[in-house]
Amino acid sequence: MMIAAVVLSILSAAAAPRDSAATARLLALLKSADPAVCELAARTVLNQGRFGGDWSDDLPMPMPVPIPMPMPHVSWGSEPRIHIRHGLRFEKSIDPGTLGAYRAVLRDESRCVRNLAARALGNAAAPGTYELFAALLRDPSAGLRETGALGMVELGDARALRPLSDALKDEDPGVRIMAARGLGGLENTAAIEPLVGALRDPSPPVRRTAAWALGEIDNARAIDALTAALNDRDQGVRRMAAWALGEIDNGTAVRPLTTALHDAEAAVRRTAAWALGEIGDASGVMPLAGALHDQDVDVRSTAAWALGEIGNSQAVSPLATALKDTAPEVGRLAAWALGEIQDADAVEPLAAALKSEDEDVRATAAWALGEIESPRALPALQAATDDRSAEVRNVAKWALRQIGDDGDERAVHIRVPRPRVHVKP
Repeated sequence: MMIAAVVLSILSAAAAPRDSAATARLLALLKSADPAVCELAARTVLNQGRFGGDWSDDLPMPMPVPIPMPMPHVSWGSEPRIHIRHGLRFEKSIDPGTLGAYRAVLRDESRCVRNLAARALGNAAAPGTYELFAALLRDPSAGLRETGALGMVELGDARALRPLSDALKDEDPGVRIMAARGLGGLENTAAIEPLVGALRDPSPPVRRTAAWALGEIDNARAIDALTAALNDRDQGVRRMAAWALGEIDNGTAVRPLTTALHDAEAAVRRTAAWALGEIGDASGVMPLAGALHDQDVDVRSTAAWALGEIGNSQAVSPLATALKDTAPEVGRLAAWALGEIQDADAVEPLAAALKSEDEDVRATAAWALGEIESPRALPALQAATDDRSAEVRNVAKWALRQIGDDGDERAVHIRVPRPRVHVKP
C-alpha cells in the first residue's frame, strides 16, 4: 500500500499544473523513484502538450497499415463535411525558474530524470540551451553524452549538424542512436554522408536509426546505400531501408524493392510493397501482383493497396482474383484498387463481388463499379439496391447515379476519401 501511495503521489504531481517550485518538487521525487515509475511520470509531463509529442526512448518504427474502406460515410441529401485535426501547439515560453529546475538535473544520476530535463529544455529552445547540450556531448560519461544528443534532437538547431555527425562515431551505441535521430530531425542533406557510414555500424539499432534518418532527409543520394541495406542481416534494418526508399520516392529503387518482396520476413515484404505503392512506377505492377499470393495477409492487402496507387491496367486480372481472397480486408482493398484503375474489364469480377459474404467487400465493389461507370454494371447494381445491408444499398444507388440510371430522384452524396497506408516514422 505504501508503494502504491508513493507511485500515486508521483503521478499526481506529474499531472498537476507546474510552476518552478512544483517542477523542482517533482524532479526531486523522480530522482529516487523506480525507473518504470519515473518514465511513466515523464510521459505524463511530456504528453501534456507543453513539450512536443509523445515520449518514447525507442525509435518510432514505420509500420504500413492499410486503411481499406474507401467510403466510410454515406449520407442522403447533405454534403459531406471534412474534419481537420490540427496538431498540438507547443508552449515554448516556460518561466525562467522552471527552466532552472530542469537545468539543475541535466547531470543527474537518473537517466530518466536527466532525459526528461533534456527534452523539456530542448523543446523550450531557451538561449544557451545549445551550449549546454554541446558540453554534455563532450562529457566523459556515455550517459551524459546520450542526454546531450537527446537534447539536440529536441532542439532542432542547425548548429547541431557537426556535433551530432561526430557523435555517430561515439564508442557508446546509445549515443550513436540518438545522434542519428537528431540528424534525421534536422533533415539536412549535409548529414547524408555520415549517416550512410552509420549504415555499416556494428549495432543493428544504430543502422536502423540511420536508415530512418536517411528516409527523413529524403534525398536520392542515399538510394544506393539504402539499397545495400536491404540485404542487412537484421530484419529491422532491411525493413527501415525499404521504408526510407519509399519516402525518397525514386524509380531507381523499384528493382531492389521488388527483390525485397521475397524477403524471409513478412514485415520487410509488407514495407517493400508499401514503398512500391508510394513510388507508383508501373514496373512494380507484376511483382506486386505476385505478392497478392503471399502467405501473409498484411502483405497481400498492402500489395493490393499499392496496385491501386499505381493505377495500371495490368493489375486488373490479378486484382480480380484477389477479390475472392479468404481474408476480407484483401478483397476490400482489391475492390478499391479496381475502382482506382477504372478499367471496364473489372466490371464482371466486381459485379460478382457484390455477392460476397462480407458487407464491406460488397460496398467497396459497388463503389468501384460507380467509379468505372460502365452500363454493363447496371443489372448487378440494381440487384444490390435490395441488399440486406443499408450501406451496400446506398452505395449501389450512388453508383447507379454515377452511371446515369439511379431510378431515384433523391440526391445521394457519398464521401470517398482515398485509402492510404499509414506510416509512423
